Amino acid sequence: MNCNGRTILTKEVFIMATSSITKNFVISGKEQVEMFVNAIEESAKNRPVHIPVAASEITDDAELLEFMRMRKKANDRKKQI
Repeated sequence: MNCNGRTILTKEVFIMATSSITKNFVISGKEQVEMFVNAIEESAKNRPVHIPVAASEITDDAELLEFMRMRKKANDRKKQI
């Protein structure tokens, strides 16, 4: 089978397990293997956009208390809207 310029060797039954999949599953037949490969390739195209964010580490109790005060103030404003 040739998908997008790559040759993929298949057998009648294809078994796959990864650390993110907790169950084994069976893909049998050429058509199902092709559909599976196409789905994997499509999901790779739809990766979320990396958005950089500014962050700082809270290192002591005073900073934590100030952060919680600001958070409460922001949440109270949201409730008023």
